[in-house]
Amino acid sequence: MMSKPTAQFPSPGSTSSSLLEAVRAWDGEAWSRLVDLYGPVVYRRGLLAHFDDQTAKDVVQEVFTAVARSIGGFERQSQKGSFRAWLRTITDNKIRDVIRRRVSEPQGTGGTVAQTLLVEMSRPTTGDTSGFSDDDEKTLLIRQALARIKGEFKDHNWQAFWRMAVDGQTSEEVATELGLKAAAVRQAKVRILRRLKHELGELFD
Repeated sequence: MMSKPTAQFPSPGSTSSSLLEAVRAWDGEAWSRLVDLYGPVVYRRGLLAHFDDQTAKDVVQEVFTAVARSIGGFERQSQKGSFRAWLRTITDNKIRDVIRRRVSEPQGTGGTVAQTLLVEMSRPTTGDTSGFSDDDEKTLLIRQALARIKGEFKDHNWQAFWRMAVDGQTSEEVATELGLKAAAVRQAKVRILRRLKHELGELFD
């Protein structure tokens, strides 16, 4: 589990317009990046709706199918809210669709089970700070982005970044431990934070 960052990480509050434009153009790398970053967020919300692993994965597929169909509409209305908020709305709707289908099934959803599903359907899944807060979502996005970019950097540079940005050590402390110059440690941190910012998107809250 990733420890709480002590440095100012880029906020994933907004997704870069360039990424969304590439997604709209059906760029394969852009789609891969989008799904890698946001798929785990959607999956997590499915689990919080008490779905099993396969159902949560099905929700992920349904959500990104809906994104593919509707991304143009989001671009036209981009001033009305962030991509994360838009995706959260789609996710909530797909979760409710699953619950409605289960409630309408003739078998296996009677009595208490049906009532429980109805309650879950009526309860909003966004803003559920007890289960998956906005900060939790941002942390998960940062973790996904870090996992994507880690292989682009040499191990000693990554260690320098991690010890400063996450562990809260000074550049002098890290330099002594890794046998580097303090300036090189600071440069590694800046380079990786810049790359992380690009991965998460250029527009911020």
